[in-house]
Amino acid sequence: MAKLLFGTAGIPLSTWPQETGEGIRRVAALGLDCMEIEFVQGVYLSESQAKAMAGIAKNNGITLSVHAPYYLNFNAHEQSKLHASQGILNKTARIAALCGAQNVVFHPGFYLGDSSEQASSSIKTSLGVVVEKLKADMINITLRPENAGKPTQYGGIDELLQLSCSLENIAPCIDFAHWHARAGENNSYGEFCGLLDDLRKGLGDAILSDMHIHVSGIEYGKSGEKKHLPITASDLQYEDLLRALKDYGVGGRVICESPNREEDALLLKESYHKI
Repeated sequence: MAKLLFGTAGIPLSTWPQETGEGIRRVAALGLDCMEIEFVQGVYLSESQAKAMAGIAKNNGITLSVHAPYYLNFNAHEQSKLHASQGILNKTARIAALCGAQNVVFHPGFYLGDSSEQASSSIKTSLGVVVEKLKADMINITLRPENAGKPTQYGGIDELLQLSCSLENIAPCIDFAHWHARAGENNSYGEFCGLLDDLRKGLGDAILSDMHIHVSGIEYGKSGEKKHLPITASDLQYEDLLRALKDYGVGGRVICESPNREEDALLLKESYHKI
């Protein structure tokens, strides 16, 4: 069975000082396995700092991933915004690779009144430019478009499967809280298993051995996601989710995005190993 790692989205709250290197060390001290560096407001590490993070992670046995800035939109209608998104994702991937990260998570964009087919075509074309540039520069990293928690955002599961089949080095980041919040459904063992079946059918058996997963509690309404919650303060059936991951032999990373990130990451890890 492939190994499933558990960690935090960002520096653990109990870290002092609140610095990325100290965060990596704190993740290790807590008994967790991985950390996602959050570049959500901008890529804040220089090349030399990124190389230092790679060393700290290696010395502490921690696997790193990166979340790109939130403000990307590969379906933007203005060329200047498309070019900016391409440049930011390219820079994120370069710094992530220097950190020793294998995955870069990003939000692909918004519909902006376009149909799913129109948005899919635009995003595939715009994102393809980044993929080809990284390939030409021999930067080997997986770009992970994340499924969206609001129906106005591009990122349904079917859309991500199509995108992943169309471009090299693209694979989905599955956010189970977003999936639940988008329609207020998808919150049972059978539904979790159904999604894993869809991933396997669409992308092959190998996808389940190297998944990138986000989990948190979630508050939602008719418009989808509102905000993240602690897992036990939400209706997310996390034990059913963990059982499905176990039963399907899923490997990869589970990144906890709850407000109490390290507490819930430990809850997920401990609950998983009890199953």
